[in-house]
Amino acid sequence: MNSENKMKRVFLASLTLVLGCLMTGASNAATRPNVLVILADDLGFSDLGCYGGDIETPNLDALASNGLRFTQFYNTARCWPSRAALLTGYYAQQVRRDVLPGAFAGGKGAGGKGARPVWAPLVSTLLSENGYQCYHSGKWHVDGEPLKNGFSRSFEAAAKGESNYFKAFGTTEEGRQVEQTPDYYITTAVAGHAVKCLKDHAEKFSDKPFFQYIAFTAPHFPLQAPEADIAKYRDRYLKGWNAVSSERHARMTALGITRNALPEMEREVGPPYRFPEVMDKLGGNEVMFPVPWGELSGGQRNFQATKMAIHAAMVDRMDQEIGRVLAQLKAMGALENTLIMFASDNGASAEMMIRGDGHDPSAAPGSASTFLCLGPGWSSASNTPFRRHKTWVHEGGISTPFIVHWPAGVSARGELRHHPGHLVDVVPTLLELTGIQKTAERGGVAVPAAPGHSFADVLRRDEPAMRGSLWWMHDKHRALRQGDWKLVALADGPWELYDLGKDRGESRNLAAEQPERVKELEGLWTRQFEETVRLVKSIPADSK
Repeated sequence: MNSENKMKRVFLASLTLVLGCLMTGASNAATRPNVLVILADDLGFSDLGCYGGDIETPNLDALASNGLRFTQFYNTARCWPSRAALLTGYYAQQVRRDVLPGAFAGGKGAGGKGARPVWAPLVSTLLSENGYQCYHSGKWHVDGEPLKNGFSRSFEAAAKGESNYFKAFGTTEEGRQVEQTPDYYITTAVAGHAVKCLKDHAEKFSDKPFFQYIAFTAPHFPLQAPEADIAKYRDRYLKGWNAVSSERHARMTALGITRNALPEMEREVGPPYRFPEVMDKLGGNEVMFPVPWGELSGGQRNFQATKMAIHAAMVDRMDQEIGRVLAQLKAMGALENTLIMFASDNGASAEMMIRGDGHDPSAAPGSASTFLCLGPGWSSASNTPFRRHKTWVHEGGISTPFIVHWPAGVSARGELRHHPGHLVDVVPTLLELTGIQKTAERGGVAVPAAPGHSFADVLRRDEPAMRGSLWWMHDKHRALRQGDWKLVALADGPWELYDLGKDRGESRNLAAEQPERVKELEGLWTRQFEETVRLVKSIPADSK
């Protein structure tokens, strides 16, 4: 072979190798999953049909039947800490997004008003830096602005807009005030924006993967829904919260979602915050405690059943709107390779208050002129089979339904996963599945280790993954779970100990019987607390 032919062959071989690498890279980019994260607000563990509920949620049920349901997934018991955990992969206290006694001095460190340090970007920022188009639709409740945190488009349901589902006041789209229309309903508007983003993505960025974050306000108070949706559930809950809870528990047991006995409703536990003047405005048919249904008057039973009908209508409407988003994914051929995750930011709420435009008791319940809350009776039923509510760190406050659907990446269909997980696990899972690695430094600052663990392997096979303890603190309530053991305490109260493998309903407190285990778990809780205090104190006061 002469030298000229030899050089030609070497050149062609090299060119083939280079082209092969480029094609492989393009293929990898093309097959990286799209990501759709859907977050509900104040949804109870058993509200969805696929979790034993009586509310019609066919679209979420379909995702579950063609994907996975987690039975032991957790949030943080409150809206803004959960969003911080979901989007950063850190406990909210670690990134100054919830109160941390001994570390926060107010200002940027004051709980829900805290500013994240530079080393804690949102996952949207990380994804956008690695080729993803990112879109936000719905509630924000994180520090900063969506359009400055990796999202190229945003429909933000601001605080003023959250106090009335029928009014667009305070809600913005790409930073501009949303126009009020006669048929405006925020759940529909949020989904409409997401559909619009996805349509535009298919037209303009089909060569890039997307991250769509949809944060519904539903079914957070006020209880407001279109009349046609309410009518569907008008008489469904006249049987009362005790019967509904028992029926849900039976279905959950048959589905394999729970094995524990149903704890009794705590009739002495009312709203976490008391506003006596509100009860006067709401009238005599409102009740502050989950008393047995049979002890209520006829007027009270009708009023309470109507409230639950509105709550059900709000969940139903959210599911309908999720159906619109899924239809768009199908239309653009993206459903197969879109990793969908659905969760709630906390358990159902026992809060009772009046905000916004106030409450007109003469107006039709569920209309724009009313401001009703679910209350502790129905919140207990929604959180079946657990105790307590939003803001508490007993299982009822921190347990969330968690659905994962990804046909191209998860072969399991309709299976359950009993592996304990937490919202802090979402970011490391997304980074693993999208092939993105966090840098060791950000903004010239070392990035601390995060508490989350990827559950990518759990998606592929039903094997328990190794993980450390899970830690909670909110409103002075505190808890820690290690394995099946859970240590939990009310604000300023003594530690309680439960074996969640036998008693997730937290009915039998074993603290007096196992003081050494209490001491051991308390040590783990305290170590995490002290490490978090040290971390936060090390953040410069002006760090953003």
